[in-house]
Amino acid sequence: MYSPTPDDWHDTNRARWDERVPIHVASDFYELDAFLAGKDVLRAFELAEVGDVTGKTLLHLQCHFGLDTLSWARRGAAQVVGLDFSEPAVETARGLARSLELGPERASFVAADVYDAPAAVPDSAYDIVYTGIGALGWLPDLDRWAETAASLVAPGGFLYLAEFHPLTDSMDETGSVVTDDYFSRDAWVDETPGTYTDLDAPTVHNRSVEWQHPVGRVVTALVAAGLRIEFLHEHDATLVQRFSTLERHADGHYRFPAGRPRIPLMYSIKASRPAAHQG
Repeated sequence: MYSPTPDDWHDTNRARWDERVPIHVASDFYELDAFLAGKDVLRAFELAEVGDVTGKTLLHLQCHFGLDTLSWARRGAAQVVGLDFSEPAVETARGLARSLELGPERASFVAADVYDAPAAVPDSAYDIVYTGIGALGWLPDLDRWAETAASLVAPGGFLYLAEFHPLTDSMDETGSVVTDDYFSRDAWVDETPGTYTDLDAPTVHNRSVEWQHPVGRVVTALVAAGLRIEFLHEHDATLVQRFSTLERHADGHYRFPAGRPRIPLMYSIKASRPAAHQG
């Protein structure tokens, strides 16, 4: 339900995520054994849109336990840094890096709030600032996020964001009828147990506080923070069965059935910082 932002939103969300890290690590959803054996978890559209990362530095904000972060290292990034506010998630990510024999000079992880990233990460700027799917909804202040993320993009570098489309949060369970306000600025406070990797998992910390950020506000915040929008792409596929009507395809993504009117299910943005002018 929508409500004013509760004062304890940060501690509430961190307790929820801390509890779910071991559930996610053990889940079929993340296929950790397959990942350690070499499976690439990055999505095809992300690989195409980000492009070759060979020799680049990459900062992953809100990295959970680091599978995407480490996948960019495997794809040739010279250095990846993952940041997450969950200590258990960061400790797990560090263990995975050791298992993959990626030393701290190649892959490092820091536990910090995303808004504190400039003071927490080892370098002042990165060629690529990447933020993955399901991250923005946990942040109340989008403008502060954009300013923070943009400040970490090196001249000539870019921010890349892939996210669930906020329109999906306004629809009924079939994705056919608008049931909630797309433009609401209030917090959405929920008490649903379990987690997206296991809806029936026994959990204690079930309260969550999230926010909806319309796509126009995301774009405007990034531009206001000094970045140039290279593209905004909307996608007709998603990673989870968000609606009962979606069908799973061979690529593992979910889409509406053929012939049914579609709405965007995900979106991605590339926003660049101009290279410094030579004197």
